[in-house]
Order: sequence, then structure tokens, then C-alpha cells
Amino acid sequence: MSYLTDPSDEQWERLRPLLPCAKPAGRPCSVDTRAIVNFIFYIIAAGYAWRMLPKDVLKWKTVYHYFRAW
Repeated sequence: MSYLTDPSDEQWERLRPLLPCAKPAGRPCSVDTRAIVNFIFYIIAAGYAWRMLPKDVLKWKTVYHYFRAW
């Protein structure tokens, strides 16, 4: 499902190089980075609490973890 706050493909191509990659010695990322960014934008634009994230894709704790890390 897409939301109005999701970045376009062109915007995503500009954002992707700015995000940190998985650490070489760690386990690979098991979630879609673009989905995380989409939901971070959704929360910021809507002004919702993290726990109010739609449950259709990711858990709010996962998105919040990456938000804090980045």
C-alpha cells in the first residue's frame, strides 16, 4: 500500500545513498529500507504516535529503531 507521504522513485534515488548500509560483520538487514523511510515520513507528516503506525507492513518498534539509529 502506498501513502501520499511516500517519496517518489526520483526522491528515493537521492535519499538511498545517504542511508547507512548494513555493517559488514553484522547480519544482513531483513527489512525493506524504503518501507522504513516511507513510514518515517508518514509518522512525521501525520503527527501520529509511533504506536499508531498502520500494521499492514512493519511493526512500529522496527521503524522507530531505524529512526533512532539514523
